[in-house]
Amino acid sequence: MTTKISKKIFVKMISYSFIICQLSFSVACADWSDHYEPAIEGGGGATLWEQLKANSQLSDFCEVLEQTRIFRMHRKTEVSYAQLLNSGQAFTVIAPVNGTFNKDSLLRLVQTAQGDSMVEKSFVFNHLSRMTTSMKSEPQTLHLMNGKLFTVTETAIQGVPIVAANQRALNGVVHIASRALPYEHNLYEALCDDPQVSDIGANLRQYEWDEFDPDASVSSGIVEGVPVYIDSVVYEHNRMLDAIGLLHAEDSTYWVVAPSNAGWQKAWETASQYFVYDKSYQKADSLQRYWTNRALLDDAVFNMTDQKAVNDSLVSVPYINWRRGYVVGKPIYHVFKNPFAPGGILHNAKASPCSNGVLYKTDEWPFSPEQTFFKEIWTEGESTWLITDEKLCRYAGISQVADSISENRFLQVIASSGTSNWELTYRLNNVLSGEYDVCAIILPQTVINPDATNLRPCKFKADINYVDADGKQQTFDCDNTQFQTNPEKVDTVVLAEAFRFPATNYSQSSDKISLTIKCSITARETSRFSREMLLDCIYLRPRTSKSE
Repeated sequence: MTTKISKKIFVKMISYSFIICQLSFSVACADWSDHYEPAIEGGGGATLWEQLKANSQLSDFCEVLEQTRIFRMHRKTEVSYAQLLNSGQAFTVIAPVNGTFNKDSLLRLVQTAQGDSMVEKSFVFNHLSRMTTSMKSEPQTLHLMNGKLFTVTETAIQGVPIVAANQRALNGVVHIASRALPYEHNLYEALCDDPQVSDIGANLRQYEWDEFDPDASVSSGIVEGVPVYIDSVVYEHNRMLDAIGLLHAEDSTYWVVAPSNAGWQKAWETASQYFVYDKSYQKADSLQRYWTNRALLDDAVFNMTDQKAVNDSLVSVPYINWRRGYVVGKPIYHVFKNPFAPGGILHNAKASPCSNGVLYKTDEWPFSPEQTFFKEIWTEGESTWLITDEKLCRYAGISQVADSISENRFLQVIASSGTSNWELTYRLNNVLSGEYDVCAIILPQTVINPDATNLRPCKFKADINYVDADGKQQTFDCDNTQFQTNPEKVDTVVLAEAFRFPATNYSQSSDKISLTIKCSITARETSRFSREMLLDCIYLRPRTSKSE
């Protein structure tokens, strides 16, 4: 589920104040002036634009502002930034002097929509702020229109010397810089724009979506039945970043492991085989694509506020979610020890600093499926809400604190009569389309009565219920084997070795994959076997290359 993220972190609120549709720009300027008060009293009669144009040292900067058009809802408008700075809206402008940036290159880029958007974001927005900030003796933080956070001192902005500061205008303040301010990519931008790792960025970008907020926007009325807004507020979302980490947030700090395009594609082809959904699912291909991306990225992102000793170990976002109780499971994953040592996930990685962290570029995806997404699956016996079918039995969850008992609870199953062969079916969640050893862990009868004698095993059969790639229900009877428990010790009974599930049910609420346990004691065997079972859990053990 996608949620709206706070403006303080990843969501960037874009508030471009200009009129569109049938209204002329002159009307728009009047509306702007009504909506935005002059930024600085006593700033004289000149607007920011008029002040910039009057300075011959800034003609290159002015030419770029004249040629760069504002984007609204990812579309190029007819309004330039020169016009915007000539309106009643308030800004701080950091204007680099002539000859300190490649004007010709920028002017070539603005001839295309994509290039214009790049110039807007990386150059124009990098020199404009909605905050009216005068330079003072105390250090300050300047929030630029592209979300970057720059340090302002008495003499410099982000380390760039200011040759003329605090030049007031009717609608803001101008600082003249000795050169263009540096543009440093954040992690999300680096993943999207760095050609070495851009395949990751391409996968991330497909989860972007925008939300227009009419309540927060300023309306100028309705023109021919269509609402027209002076100030349009749009929230940018990314469903994938919501889950793995807010890599666009300039006020956060992350480390990201990024394999090369070739390494990413190799890992993606491997991981995608574990997320094959049967054809009955709507948008099965989209589900496969989303969860394959998550499988590769969940453990590749590290929020640095969660780390204690990075040379000793790194913990990824899923581990923090488990520690905070957001997800259940066993804490045996998502911790990567000695990351910089030989064999570690960052050994020989190339560090590329970004504005909100470090991108560690590697040749290959430095994990294995068994370290990350191809996990053990534990279905606790006492999780009675997972029982989808029952016959001829009574059962109850029992608490017992012991190292040998999973989660310190188990299920006691008793036949409804002395000769009833009971059945229980458990839904198995988050099973991948891969190979597992399917096991049941049975506790000894002495767990309930340590002094019990004449202990008898329980005899049972099992069926694995699953669907094929077409969504047709199938059943594997575990070779019709008659299993017997060991009544004197904790017994891991392997019901099926290297059983391949052809389709996954990962993150789906369905009964398509389940396990049925069936007591199979004949009447004449009653004296030799017990129809009572103490089921600790059902355990799916991934088949790795080592176990094969």
